[in-house]
Amino acid sequence: MPYRTLDGLDVRGRRVLLRADLNVPLRDGRITDLTRLERLSPTIGELAGNGARVIVLSHFDRPKGQLVATMSLRPVAEALGAVLYRKVAFVDDCIGPEVARAIAALNDGEVLVLENTRFYPGEEANDAAHAARLAAHGEIYVNDAFSAAHRAHASTEGIARILPAYAGRLMQAELVALTAALGNPARPVGAIVGGAKVSTKLDLLTNLIARVDLLVIGGAMANTFLAAQGAELGKSLQEAALHDTARAIMNAAAGHGCDILLPADFVVSETFAPNPSTRIVPADAVPANTMALDVGPATTDAIITAVKGLKTLIWNGPLGAFETPPFDTATLRVANAIAAATKSGLISVAGGGDTVAALRQAGITDRLSYVSTAGGAFLEWMEGKVLPGVAVLATDSA
Repeated sequence: MPYRTLDGLDVRGRRVLLRADLNVPLRDGRITDLTRLERLSPTIGELAGNGARVIVLSHFDRPKGQLVATMSLRPVAEALGAVLYRKVAFVDDCIGPEVARAIAALNDGEVLVLENTRFYPGEEANDAAHAARLAAHGEIYVNDAFSAAHRAHASTEGIARILPAYAGRLMQAELVALTAALGNPARPVGAIVGGAKVSTKLDLLTNLIARVDLLVIGGAMANTFLAAQGAELGKSLQEAALHDTARAIMNAAAGHGCDILLPADFVVSETFAPNPSTRIVPADAVPANTMALDVGPATTDAIITAVKGLKTLIWNGPLGAFETPPFDTATLRVANAIAAATKSGLISVAGGGDTVAALRQAGITDRLSYVSTAGGAFLEWMEGKVLPGVAVLATDSA
């Protein structure tokens, strides 16, 4: 890999600052999803098991440089201990003498979580003095928070310019998967992009058409592409102001040799509600009193057939309003087809909040090659942007 990793790194007896993402969903003081903690556990287990004194840094929510009691990491530290099956200590600050004493008391193999880094304005400002105060806690810096790597903050980028810096195992896995998907993919490579608006994914679409052989466009954003070609969309969501942009993307895709697959049929309804009366119509002839809420069976079949011809696939965004049945049908059918193709050798990488939710709904999260929970960082990587927290780990940045 072109990034420094934990391979061969001697950490015994050394203070390792581990930047994690402990920004887990919390409701009424209880964590509702432990996925991020579970994915972090291999790195902490390896470091602690090799005798490191592990000091965990993370943000939580958006306190905007203020101390907000409800945004403390204390309950998350307790949950992390349960996930790791080991004692995890906690200190209610991330700099200062109390933190220094807690770190000095650590033994080899012990784990300490520091308080929310965003309680200080210097964190998000990437203030050099604040980064230096954080860096003073450790001898080695390990970033295992790919999900925060698109932010140039003191704990994600600043410290890495002060201490020897390495990618943790979760960061490494993410980089390996995304490099396989977009860096140097096995071809033919395809992408499925869904979502509501073209305007939110312009950079993504522009980057992908130059990199993939097939681009499947679903969700409400497909309506804008179809309307730009004169299709009647009824009451369906679409962005009339972006018709010229949609046509420009399609023309550019043709110039790059990228085929675009748009819906050929839709499942439509007069109302957007669970289990309403529906019908299937051609994608260019949505009745005036209805709206398209899912791609139809012919489109779903076409996507599944296309997936079978690919060697690499990236997926970001559902094909319809999957949260509301029966408009999850196409997304779930395609998800299962991708899982089956992965078993037969397809390299499949998926990410984005709605995509991950859809995969969980389909029950196939563990049947794809890699599912990213990195959110914004995953999207920015797919857009071709440089992620500050990743760039500082490159072997040529030392």
